[in-house]
Amino acid sequence: MNVSYWEKKSFFGLQDLIVVGSGIVGLSAAIHFKTKYPQKKVLIIERGIIPQGASTKNAGFACIGSAGELLSDLVNDDETTVFSLVERRKRGLDLLRATLGDKAICYEPLGGYELFENEDKYAKIAQKIDYLNKSLSEITGNKSTFSSADSEINDFGFKGIQHLIKNNCEGQIDTGKMMLALEACAQKLGVQLLYGCSIKNVIQNSKISGVVLENGMSIESNKVLVCTNGFAKDLLPELDVVPARAQVLVTSRIENLKIKGSFHFDEGYYYFRNIDDRILFGGGRNLDFKGERTNEFGNTPIIMNRLKQMLDELILPNQKYSIDHVWSGIMAFGENKNPIVKQVESNIFCAVRLGGMGVAIGSLVGQEAVELMLDNV
Repeated sequence: MNVSYWEKKSFFGLQDLIVVGSGIVGLSAAIHFKTKYPQKKVLIIERGIIPQGASTKNAGFACIGSAGELLSDLVNDDETTVFSLVERRKRGLDLLRATLGDKAICYEPLGGYELFENEDKYAKIAQKIDYLNKSLSEITGNKSTFSSADSEINDFGFKGIQHLIKNNCEGQIDTGKMMLALEACAQKLGVQLLYGCSIKNVIQNSKISGVVLENGMSIESNKVLVCTNGFAKDLLPELDVVPARAQVLVTSRIENLKIKGSFHFDEGYYYFRNIDDRILFGGGRNLDFKGERTNEFGNTPIIMNRLKQMLDELILPNQKYSIDHVWSGIMAFGENKNPIVKQVESNIFCAVRLGGMGVAIGSLVGQEAVELMLDNV
């Protein structure tokens, strides 16, 4: 390889920690490690020219879970499992805000709303609000995490929506500014970032670990942490990680936009929010579960057409707008909703499978991964 002495010494020499993936989890892990050990060398390797996957492509929901989602989870899991995950989401959001500051990420505590077109579905959930509020009060610090918000339906201008349930402990952020702030924080601490570097595989040789780049170059490290979420099986095929594509659109600017906050419906498969006098609207993978179980970026007519239809009929009835931008991101799911934070080999670890909740739980997962590595020195 045509690598100079200076390059080998300054860029590709032995590291104390290599983090694969510069998303929320990877950057948070690097920040936590470097804060504890300022003199140690930390290198983040990212295959994209900016973070790829979900971290720069999500909707910016600072959410911990809707009433409908939590009740659905309780059908499949016990209270301890479900509410401990909510607690981790809350801690993760608190950590993100404490690390970067609300101003840097444009955090707005506008609340999260669950929409209901069907009276029966609403009634089944509404009768459990008191139970959920009691169960979550110590986690959220709010005795009324959930409350009825029917009085706000007309204020938002929706059509065909019968009921709203508000999560008073949720908000929204600017995803781009959050990622820039995380990157700046990491670099200020002395974390080195390499973009546009694809990794062929991670290696474990006796006491040392490392990575092999696609160009054949290897970089050794005392520890390797894989934080590639929906793409984790590319490097660690044994993991229970199923990629899931999320398609998103953003409208043109809408004069006197009434909608303020984060909203979702149909068990969370559809979600929207206000941003810069526009509506960001995403979801619809339940229309084609098989097709959306992919790590390939792209948008499809079946989902884009449905999102447009819902904008016209429910969210922005009788309003003029155009679609200014579309994109997709890659999430990761598995047999359960808990992230995978584990030791893969003696010096190789992973922190992946955020279940579409990366903004909420990503910072904490990065921190948990570092603590796990330190426990296994």
